[in-house]
Amino acid sequence: MLFRAMNPALPPLLADALDALLEGVSRKDLALRAEKMSAAYRAGAASHGIADAADAIAYAVARMPATHAAAVAVFARLAEAWPGFAPHSLLDVGAGTGAAAWAAAAQWPGLRVTMLDRNPALRDLARRLAAAGPLAEAEFLAGDVAGEKPDADLLAASYVLAEFLERRAAAIAIDLWRGAGQALVLIEPGTPAGFARIRLARAALIEAGGHVAAPCTHDGSCPLAASDWCHFSQRLPRSRAHMRLKDARVPFEDERYCYVVVTRQKAAQGARILAPPQETRAGLTFRLCDGTGLRTAFVPRREKEPYRRARRLGWGDLF
Repeated sequence: MLFRAMNPALPPLLADALDALLEGVSRKDLALRAEKMSAAYRAGAASHGIADAADAIAYAVARMPATHAAAVAVFARLAEAWPGFAPHSLLDVGAGTGAAAWAAAAQWPGLRVTMLDRNPALRDLARRLAAAGPLAEAEFLAGDVAGEKPDADLLAASYVLAEFLERRAAAIAIDLWRGAGQALVLIEPGTPAGFARIRLARAALIEAGGHVAAPCTHDGSCPLAASDWCHFSQRLPRSRAHMRLKDARVPFEDERYCYVVVTRQKAAQGARILAPPQETRAGLTFRLCDGTGLRTAFVPRREKEPYRRARRLGWGDLF
């Protein structure tokens, strides 16, 4: 299956470039800065507290592996839903460290990449990280999400809507959609607040003529109750620096995220698995979402070949 072969770790060139920035830097100071960033992130202000180069490095070590892993997963879902999609250009809006751009460049080699961000410390960091890799020719622009920006085949805004009031999510999504030649990708934290923004954006984009390619396989209203939220999880390895920075005890972390991919042409089909499959002695039960709404599917263990195939499926896969 697609995700069993996917590597969510940072590309070696990117990991090496990030490690190089840590030479001679106080780990204690970075840890203090990272904790401050984490508090801001939990409060929905991911980049507002990044004032200088040291803040940017702390943010990159603490958050870039996870945001990159989520972007890798989402771009793989877009490629899965639309195998013929071959974008020539990417605009990464609110690019921050450039995590989404790195993920997109791996999925579609040869992309012409533009990164836009209002934070000068993050723009400088992203430029330094990109210098030795596939993004060496990327263009870096100063600008705000709601300001002037170039068009691109693929437009991505990763962990950006969280920095704005929830009620602005739909308007921001429509503004981004205008510049997306073929596809728009929005990624947010896998929290009720993150999904609330994605849900508003999704509805507005469908009304504007877009088609949802993932995670939904339909353009109908979201069938989830107001108290529920659609999110997914990506497990990724922790680097030694990341473990020290977060005083972590396990060598991996799970990034919970929610997202929507909207395209100019209809591409999605099938049903999405919305939760980890439940396994019993009798078989596997899947919670699914498709054009008919929410439903469950049971694959009995006694049906050996269907059961063997079903065991390869997991949370977030197409059923």
